[in-house]
Amino acid sequence: MATTVPRAEMASSRVDRRTLVVAGNGMVGQKLLEILVERGATAEWDIVTFCEEGRLAYDRVGLSSFFTGTSAADLSLVAPGFFDAVGLEVHVGDAVASVDPEAGTVTSVRGATIAYDALVLATGSYPFVPPVPGKDLTGCHVYRTLDDLEAIREDAEGRCVGAVVGGGLLGLEAANALRSLGLETHVVEFAHRLMPVQIDDGGGAALRRRIEDLGVVVHTGMATTEILPGPDGRVAGMRFAGEDDTDLDVDLVVFSAGIRPRDELARRAGLEVGERGGVVVDEACRTSDPRIYAIGECALVEGRIWGLVAPGYHMARVVADRILGGGATFGGADLSTKLKLMGIDVASFGDAFAATPGAESIVFSDPVANVYKRLVVSAGGTQVLGGILVGDAAMYQTLVQMVRGDMPTPRNCEELVLPARAGSGAATGMGVESLADTAMVCSCNSVSKGAICAAVEGGATDVPALKACTTAGTGCGGCVPLVTDLLKLELRRAGVEVRNNLCEHFDYSRQELFDIVRVHRLTSFSQVLADHGRGLGCEVCKPAVASMFASLGVGGSILDRDQAPLQDTNDHFLANLQRDGTYSVIPRVPGGEITPEQLIVIGQVAQDYGLYCKITGGQRIDLLGARVEDLPGIWARLIDAGMESGHAYGKALRTVKSCVGSTWCRYGVLDSTGLAIELELRYRGLRAPHKLKSAVSGCTRECAEAQSKDFGIIATEQGWNLYVCGNGGMRPQHAQLLAAGLDHDSLIRTVDRFLMYYIRTADRLERTATWLNKLEGGLDHLKAVVLDDVLGIGAELEAEMDRHVADYRCEWASTIGDPDKLRRFRTFINSDEPDPDVVFVPERGQRRPAFTHEKQEVRLP
Repeated sequence: MATTVPRAEMASSRVDRRTLVVAGNGMVGQKLLEILVERGATAEWDIVTFCEEGRLAYDRVGLSSFFTGTSAADLSLVAPGFFDAVGLEVHVGDAVASVDPEAGTVTSVRGATIAYDALVLATGSYPFVPPVPGKDLTGCHVYRTLDDLEAIREDAEGRCVGAVVGGGLLGLEAANALRSLGLETHVVEFAHRLMPVQIDDGGGAALRRRIEDLGVVVHTGMATTEILPGPDGRVAGMRFAGEDDTDLDVDLVVFSAGIRPRDELARRAGLEVGERGGVVVDEACRTSDPRIYAIGECALVEGRIWGLVAPGYHMARVVADRILGGGATFGGADLSTKLKLMGIDVASFGDAFAATPGAESIVFSDPVANVYKRLVVSAGGTQVLGGILVGDAAMYQTLVQMVRGDMPTPRNCEELVLPARAGSGAATGMGVESLADTAMVCSCNSVSKGAICAAVEGGATDVPALKACTTAGTGCGGCVPLVTDLLKLELRRAGVEVRNNLCEHFDYSRQELFDIVRVHRLTSFSQVLADHGRGLGCEVCKPAVASMFASLGVGGSILDRDQAPLQDTNDHFLANLQRDGTYSVIPRVPGGEITPEQLIVIGQVAQDYGLYCKITGGQRIDLLGARVEDLPGIWARLIDAGMESGHAYGKALRTVKSCVGSTWCRYGVLDSTGLAIELELRYRGLRAPHKLKSAVSGCTRECAEAQSKDFGIIATEQGWNLYVCGNGGMRPQHAQLLAAGLDHDSLIRTVDRFLMYYIRTADRLERTATWLNKLEGGLDHLKAVVLDDVLGIGAELEAEMDRHVADYRCEWASTIGDPDKLRRFRTFINSDEPDPDVVFVPERGQRRPAFTHEKQEVRLP
């Protein structure tokens, strides 16, 4: 990093050079410097930057990742040695304090006065704090800089409840931060829905349900009127307007109620500012003084503040061009946004609120899965104008391209947001080949499809190479999937074979390698590697091949001597690793049916080992907090009581959920519980590319939610209806009807074939829904294979399943009786001591793992 150089010295040695001062080194200010350096501006200009913070520019878009382990260094946007270049100078920890337009000078807080030929204001914005009494109490924070985040993290230690004032983008980011710090978290929003600027009531409702599912308490339509102090003078509560005078007890408050442009320099310098703030600039981003520019969130262009990074970067490009004698202009920007808030996809693009005359809306709302999609189209549905996506934003990039006119809108545009219809084949979508060359793929860095294709033609053969030579995907990262698709398309067009290899050690896809193992009856990883791969293997191919062995019933138990080294952590200990290093224990409860005697044993085990008990969504009981050395003892008692492994740790069948069916329910038409038990016992332990879930409902009221499972069965008066390829998770998808009115034997045979065909052909870690979406021919092809046996493999698939059923052994039962296998259940290789870092704290009558700040305070025996 360059140190501050006295201006008199620089001026005397470079009398023919001009000086550009940049006030601010945020994301936009740094982008301006990078563009200027790239375009050779330092050959004629000395560029002096003032950085108010104690650290150089960093990624504010990814600020929240600071709470999940990303360091300040990771977030830095400044390449090492950047300011060492000739012509660049940076003042870290100093800010421009005043501007004298007549003299053409700036003076910094530390007293440095510099003459400029051009000045760029890139001072950004500051967080708005409502003027309520108590806003300055100890315990009140804002969420804007890394220093703010460090202060929040420090202050949160030992606190229990936190609240965020503001339910917008940054407010929800702040809420996620408090949640990750272990605080009970409240969000207080003045509007009647979350993110009122970006999404409508329907989207707000879906987003609220999803956030509340994460344990965050949401208060909408509430105005904070006062922050209440406690006896020690720090924050103790919040008070709200309205008849309900109930105060909210909190230990910490974060204000995130919007931003305001930092225009104080411009005001004091006599530059024109907007009525509600912001430095007024023209299309060249020039202020009322032609030597002074303003860019980013401090600039008011066409009467508005463009509060996203992409428009700021665009302004930076315009100013860089103007300084170098060009004529670039800023005429507004696309404010389409796609974010992942608390793991929830939220997107808003184009005319999201149907303000265009004649615009119509197509709305899909699934309150069960909390997915909401609103597609705004022109009259007659000929053009996508905008939309809102909550819970599933997979179509975002495609829809944005349609809004921009870079991709045609399909005739049945409702299929862009509705679930795929039975028999419609692959999911509706437009391929990247439909994009025009001028289509903007990366809005942050203004990279078009044409530029990406040219880079591929120029030799870029992978995504990192494309990022390096085009900068696409180096901003918010939302375009990376589209960049990847374009890369594959162009490579195929160039005649380059695009492989879907499992990893660098095998030139085969998972499906191809599975067939090799199956046909040649290979039983060891070393044999597979020696005959068909290279190198030593890795964390990708080892568990993948181990899963193939388990699916085919070859190679023995997954903990046998040759198999054990291949397993991932969960399979290695036959339990699910938790965040504190302990494990969860889930015995199988077929169909959700359990005896009182088994319940008593589970309770006794939980008491004796101090385990936290929770009922799962799959009608089982999860016992959490088990130390690794306790796992064999716990399982020995559960097995003695007639229970067995529930395979919650493996990519295998988890549960077959059921309602009580005709046995108890007056609406039930068939015995759903009996069938669920039969199916769970038949497919238990079946290893697959990903986990499998199932359910059986005794009537069409669907209490077991079978249509959200990998395979689900619903009883009707005509027999069993079989649905397949439904998924919950990050991208929920309804299952599709594979066959209707099946009798018992036909149902079993069809499920056998479906599962084995999926296991044979899916990619590693590919859920059934994704597999079906990618399957050429979609559901029609699947029906042809499974029902009509067009490939002639039906008998093979059934035989493979029969072999699995016959060979099944409970993995924990076989482990308990094997001293060699039991030796692995210890924390340290060279000691039998338990992990001293495992600490619990009491909560609601049970105990949970302590967070870092709690470990020094409470240690339970």
